[in-house]
Formats: sequence, structure tokens, C-alpha cells
Amino acid sequence: MHSWTDTLRFAFQPVVNLRTGAVAALEILARPETGDILAEARRDPELDGRLAVLAVRAATLKETLLPLHVNVFAATLADLGGLTPLHDAVRAAGRMPWEVTLDIVPPYTHVPQRALLEAVASLREQGFRISADGIGDGDVPLRLLTDLSPDLVKLDGSLLSRPAAVRAMRTLCEHLGALVAVEGVETELQCAAALAAGAQLAQGDLFAPPARIPAADVYVPPRSPGALAVPRSGPSVREFVRPAAVLPVTASAGQVRALLTGSPDVSGVLLVDQTGVPVRSVHRSRFLLSMSGRYGHALYADRPAFKLSDAPRTVGVDATAWEVLDVVAIGGRDRTSDDVAVVDHRGRYVGVVRLADLVRALAETRVEEAAGLNPLTRLPGSDAITSEVDRRIGDGRAFALSWLDIDHFKQVNDGAGFAAGDELIRSVGRALEQAAARHARVGHIGGDDFLLLAEEEALDPLISGVLDAPWSAGGRPVTLSLATVVCLPGSVSDHRQAAAHLAPLKKAAKALSGTSWVLARAGLPGHEIRRGSGTAPAPAGYAAAEPLG
Repeated sequence: MHSWTDTLRFAFQPVVNLRTGAVAALEILARPETGDILAEARRDPELDGRLAVLAVRAATLKETLLPLHVNVFAATLADLGGLTPLHDAVRAAGRMPWEVTLDIVPPYTHVPQRALLEAVASLREQGFRISADGIGDGDVPLRLLTDLSPDLVKLDGSLLSRPAAVRAMRTLCEHLGALVAVEGVETELQCAAALAAGAQLAQGDLFAPPARIPAADVYVPPRSPGALAVPRSGPSVREFVRPAAVLPVTASAGQVRALLTGSPDVSGVLLVDQTGVPVRSVHRSRFLLSMSGRYGHALYADRPAFKLSDAPRTVGVDATAWEVLDVVAIGGRDRTSDDVAVVDHRGRYVGVVRLADLVRALAETRVEEAAGLNPLTRLPGSDAITSEVDRRIGDGRAFALSWLDIDHFKQVNDGAGFAAGDELIRSVGRALEQAAARHARVGHIGGDDFLLLAEEEALDPLISGVLDAPWSAGGRPVTLSLATVVCLPGSVSDHRQAAAHLAPLKKAAKALSGTSWVLARAGLPGHEIRRGSGTAPAPAGYAAAEPLG
């Protein structure tokens, strides 16, 4: 008698890291040849749990080392109180629970939330990772999403037409310590939108469609200029995490050798304890060199791989790329090519990062920054500042954006000469950069115009050092005008709105006498005069000229 499992097949779709272009995991999708078993599984928790077990077994047959994503309905977890058979199947497959992410699938309506949360807590305690699936097209309450505190949030691709919603989810996920993935990416425009909105992972037919054989290669569109702009603290290590090749710390050298020779793309192996904490690290080249030497195989094959390993280099999931480079720099030169293990707050491995990925991304960032430097002051242009403004808006952070220029600069140039004018611009730029060191970002947007991005509480000491200094060109005094808009979370949607608030403030500042500074808050009427008073007179000693610059 035929069973329904006889006509059930599984397909695999890659989950792609948008930063590195590497496959981060494989989602296992049930593909019945007859009937609608998924609709039945939605009504039958026991059947849904059985499908999850079969999915893991299907992945085992493909001998993939990649982390796995397994779908399970929210109601199934609430009803069964966990998935004990799945845990057993994972162990039987030689995998660890933390190599499996459970994609919790809607609907959530009528699902007992307490029972669901208790089941998730049990699964997390066993080591499984948790993903909230179908966000944006499902019915998960926002409160429940935060209570689940997932490791990953999968957004429906339809949200890409609403970038503000994706950025808002990115902000929430940063507070939850979760990554953001976008499903259903089918076009390069959607991929670019996912990147721009801050998603770290994505999947869809653009990269690789679901297939019976896991895809070895995926297509990732080249990134457009400006997509790599990052704050000075550097990009998060989460953006570079690759799946780790893992074996128990008790593994023999022969087992490690078999893994390495059968997987040429694996650069190293982590030896972990029963809780998933990296204990030792095996470097591919050094290990195989030892094994291939005279008597190497005879000496080591049946002995613990521990003897041919090193202490692991680890960083937390909240580290930046620059902090990873610091870890690499501390060790000996012979270990500069070692993978660095990324661990969660419990010390369990999340994956590894490769030095080459970090160096490439950071170098590209520096090249783009250098290309955008103003040739007169060697300060970044407006793109670097506006990108950071958009990032802060997306992160839900308050900021103060200021626009500074030199009063009557055309008359300064006409009266003192362009060389004196250029030197004045350079001097103002240097003063801004020195005052802002480690506390703000300065940009030179052209001519005598500068941008300053800082926290509100840092404004007074930063700006006093520039505005209170005596400025002159060709022996004649010069004044400055400064306009500042303070933007609280939700007050502006992007850098264009912030800039639009600055325009009338700059006009108000230039209407004041002497060095001036006006400040306003986005969304609130009026402005505060912090420097200057009355009406600006014509500059002494210079020929009257056209409209003021």
C-alpha cells in the first residue's frame, strides 16, 4: 500500500548573504506530487511535525554542510509543545540543533500565545534557532513578534515597495538582536531595495529557484556605488557571517580530513563541545600539510584532531568588521588567514567570517569614500553625510544636522583673491574636522558650504570652537553662518526632508548680524537664535556685489 510519503519530494532554496554573496543556509520546501499536504499539515499538527522530520532527513541525503531552515506552523508548536521527534532526527542526521533554524509560519490567529512562547523557549533551550516567517503578509501581532525575540525575521517581498516599513523592521530587529531577510526577491531592483533598506539576507528566484539539488552557485547582482557606505565604526560582523564547518571536539583527524577533502570550499573546521561552543579551530592548509607529510596519515588519522588544531579566534555577533581585524592582528602572522568564529551571547557558534571578505568590503568602502573627497579640503562630500543621515533615520536614532557657510564669500573672493578664499575654506574645514574628531562627521559639499552631523548634546562644544574663532581673509574679518535642525525619531523620513528643514534656517541665520547660529527642531514651529542679532550689514572693506552667497 502506498504512503503519502511516496509522492512527497523536497526542494532546496538558498538563503543568500547580501553582503558577501555567499549561501548562508538552505530552506527545505515540501513539494508533494499529488494532493495538498501543506493545507492538511496546517490543520494537523502531528502531520506538520512529521513533515519537519522528513525535511531534515531529505537534507541529510544531499550531504549538505549548510545550515538548514525548516518550516513549521505556529499552531503546530503551540499544540505539540515543541518537536521532540525533530530533535531526534537532527541528532540522527549527525547535525547539531543550532545548525537548524525553525521558520515559524503564519497563521497566528487563534494560536494560544502562551503555549507558543513556551514551545519556542523549549526549542531555543535545545539549541534550535528561531525565525519569524511571512512578516508583512501574515498576521503576527507586533507584540508577539517582540516576545518571540527571533534570531531572524523573514519579510515578505511585497514590503520592498514600502521601504520605510523595511527600515522600521530593521530597527526593531537590531533591538531584538535579529537579522533581517527578505523573501521572494525576483528582480535586481528588488535586491537593491532590500540592500538599501538594510536587509542582510534574502532569498528568491533572482538568486536561485527552489531545486531538488541544492544550488552550488547563486547569482547576486553587483552592488551599486554608495551601497557600501558605512559609519566609521564599520559594518557589523553579522553582514559577513558564513556557515561554519563543524565537528564535535572528539572528532578524529581522519574525520576532519574526510570533511575537508570532500568539501574544497571549506577553509577550516570548528571543533565544538556539546553545547555548540567552539573549543578548537582547524585550519585547512596547515592541517592537510601535516596529514600529507611523511607518516602523517599513519601518525594522526585515528588520533584526535584536537592535536592538529589551534585555539579558536572568536568575536561576538555584535562586533564590527574593524574589531574582527583587531582580533586577527593580535595573533601570529601564520594565522592571518584563519577563519574567525562568530559566537552568540551564550558563546555558541553562529558561523565564521573570512578575512578576505572583510578586507574587500572595507577596502571598497575606503575607495568610495576617497572618490567622494573634496579636492580642496579632503573632506567627504555630501553623499557620505546623507547616507549616514538615512542610516540614523532607519535606525530610529536622533541626530542634529548642521549647514555652515562663510558669509558674503563671493565678495571675500573678489576682494582678497581666490587664493585667500581657498585658504579660508581649508582653514574652516580643518577647524571643523578637529572640533568634530570622534564626536561628529564633517562633509564639504562644495564652495564654502559644509555639513556637520552630530548628537545634539555634542553641538555646543563642537560649534563654539569654530564660531568663536576669529576668521579673516586678506587681513579683513570674516563671519560664518550656521543652521541646525535637530531630528528626533520619526520627525523626518529621509535626508531630503532634513535638508529641506535646513534651507529656511540658513536664510534666517544669514539675515542676522555677525557670526550667527540658528537652531530648530523638525516638526516644531519656529527657531532659536543662538548667535547673532539684528540684520546683517554689508561686509566692511569689500566692494558691494550681487546677492549674497
